[in-house]
Amino acid sequence: MRWDDFRTSSNVEDRRGMRMPGGGAGGLGIGTIIVLGLIGWAFGIDPRILIGGAEMLGGGNSGYEQPQQQQGRQGAPTDETGRFAAAILGNTEDVWKDVLPKQANIAYKPPKLVLFSDGTRSGCGNAQSAMGPFYCPLDQTVYIDLTFFEDMKRKFGASGDFAYAYVLAHEVGHHVENQLGILPKVQARQREVGQAEANQLSVRVELMADCLAGVWAHHSQAKWQSLEPGDIEQAIGAAEAIGDDRLQRKTQGQVVPDSFTHGSSAQRVRWLTTGLKEGTVQACDTFRASRL
Repeated sequence: MRWDDFRTSSNVEDRRGMRMPGGGAGGLGIGTIIVLGLIGWAFGIDPRILIGGAEMLGGGNSGYEQPQQQQGRQGAPTDETGRFAAAILGNTEDVWKDVLPKQANIAYKPPKLVLFSDGTRSGCGNAQSAMGPFYCPLDQTVYIDLTFFEDMKRKFGASGDFAYAYVLAHEVGHHVENQLGILPKVQARQREVGQAEANQLSVRVELMADCLAGVWAHHSQAKWQSLEPGDIEQAIGAAEAIGDDRLQRKTQGQVVPDSFTHGSSAQRVRWLTTGLKEGTVQACDTFRASRL
């Protein structure tokens, strides 16, 4: 992927090397960490963020206090992996600032990107590397420990610049969903329904973010010719590797569709490629789709 030509975003805060205030996992119990570790590998927004926000990430305590704010270095990092993340973020900004007003009549307000190591604080509670990258709608920020890219390669066999860019673009896709007003509606609905239906809503949220990542790549390619041979195959390989069915089979030896929160491998590939092909927000409306 030709990312060196992208505009580097300065909307980045680098907390790598900083210790999380209070140390450790804060209000997260070990059981919660294990669950987050299992589902967090699926690259997306954690369902608990959607259905409970800071209260649930604070361990279910309604008296959860806003954690001490951390402040890292502002602006584009200088190391290669940090520059890559800032460049991908910059390109998503350039694409969505053009696409969202035209296709949804909404002015795009970019999210912030926080780079961290091991653990940090987010507007949704404690963030830890084991959770994988995620988007917090409460502070409109994407959080990622960049060592996750190495984990992708080692644990999933998914590597390459475009595969890594897909991860970031997926999280930015959640921010687009938030700007479209979808995440608040999903959060409200999930509080009204049972677990199986709440999981299905999460699947639709995740698949839409996959599709929106494809929309970004479609327009990036059209304007900057950013893709190189093999790039699309890299992203498809990553999408296949992180389907709920494949992850469940790997971690628990069996597949339980009612517990899916991100979608099957086939579904994730289908919606990513839909975005790549169509290039429109409308094509990504998983909530109107009869077939996921």
